[in-house]
Amino acid sequence: MIRLFQVFIPTSVVALLISEVILLFLCFVVAMVSILDVDPEFMMFYDGGAPRIAIAVVSILMGLYFQDLYTELRIRSRIFLVQQFMMAVGLSFLVQAMSTYVNPNLILPRWVMIYASGMILVLLPAWRYMFCRLVLTSINAPPVLLMGTSTILGEISRHLQERIEMGFRVVGYLDDTGGSDPKTDMGAIPCLGTVDDLREVVDAKKPVRIVVGMSERRARLPVYELLDFRLAGIHVEEAAALYESCFGRVSTRNLRPSQLVFSSELGPSTRSVGLQKIYSFLAALIGAILMLPIMLIAALLVRITSKGPVLYRQTRVGLNGKHISVLKFRSMFVDAEARTGAVWASKNDPRITIVGKYLRKFRIDEFPQFWNVLKGDMSFVGPRPERPEFVQALSEKIPFYRQRHCVKPGLTGWAQINHKYGDTIEDTITKLEYDLYYIKHISFSLDIYIILNTLKTVLLGRGAQ
Repeated sequence: MIRLFQVFIPTSVVALLISEVILLFLCFVVAMVSILDVDPEFMMFYDGGAPRIAIAVVSILMGLYFQDLYTELRIRSRIFLVQQFMMAVGLSFLVQAMSTYVNPNLILPRWVMIYASGMILVLLPAWRYMFCRLVLTSINAPPVLLMGTSTILGEISRHLQERIEMGFRVVGYLDDTGGSDPKTDMGAIPCLGTVDDLREVVDAKKPVRIVVGMSERRARLPVYELLDFRLAGIHVEEAAALYESCFGRVSTRNLRPSQLVFSSELGPSTRSVGLQKIYSFLAALIGAILMLPIMLIAALLVRITSKGPVLYRQTRVGLNGKHISVLKFRSMFVDAEARTGAVWASKNDPRITIVGKYLRKFRIDEFPQFWNVLKGDMSFVGPRPERPEFVQALSEKIPFYRQRHCVKPGLTGWAQINHKYGDTIEDTITKLEYDLYYIKHISFSLDIYIILNTLKTVLLGRGAQ
């Protein structure tokens, strides 16, 4: 896997993206050479052909990205795959049409677009199908041996079996329970013996990576054998590290405070926080200006459809546990919690107004929080602020929950783009694990990645409730 934007991305996904960029460029170059009677070199480097093609290619890639075609490589239906590419090509035509109002010199000739689009709709789905069906399955992925039967190791084994693009081939696992744990669930991978058989199994299977996830290590971990393998060039790592790479979150199960205290990567660094203040302010200012017309329309709809104030102030927990007043467009009826007290929103919540339902779906109700960012109470990116009533209760039930307040809360966050809205303790724990990952890897590049994915989430109306 390759680490980009502080996120672990399978090498196969990067390879697919690069190959499709090359194919897209070739389709447009061939179309221009075939349709236009000009010299290819002059056309590309002196007549503005390269930037015009680049705009078309980027718009198609954005269409594929918005349909999660670089997140999930498994092809469910070839017909649906072609439809997805048609939508991406349709987006490129829309971008071309809009470019005429900005600069007509940026658009490609009509028949070049039509000819290139025809080739794209034939070649790209075929290449994607061949890549996913043949290339991924024929890759000689390095063998991985799992040692132990801990819960997170079971999740890792199932994840790697389902996601072949991760580039790992699990050859089996070694049991550390002596067959006494009936709850062990390692998926379909075979049991190759017990931990005592480690040396024999390594000699037979020749793994390049050993992942240790034993339920109990005291007096049972074969330290010297693992050290020998490490010095022999076999990569040895804890299950928690691979879990973080696979799922993009820090597992809180069996997590010891010392692991966080002595972690060399645990943030936030003073430099990252200082830089974040600057670009958060600028991003909030630009966002407030661009979204002002939408906010005015939202305010008018809230005013005319239900009684009560347009804006709703709610106390949330901010940096270091400090209480802050967060602004939102009111999406519920007035005094919605007068009888119930503070409760999480639920699916088809009767307290939410008709307009509020759509404000929440597209996250428009959160737009007034641009002011909170400009004021300095929040950052553009960070863990979402929670209500004090919930923080107190969750801190008593969930270890490390208070640690999420070591950074400023954000308009959007790593948990929001990776996990659906949930109102259970299990959902809260999962989101906490994403928040801890963000705190551990906080950086400008990760914030940019989150912002881009948030735009996709907002435009598609995903995850809100």
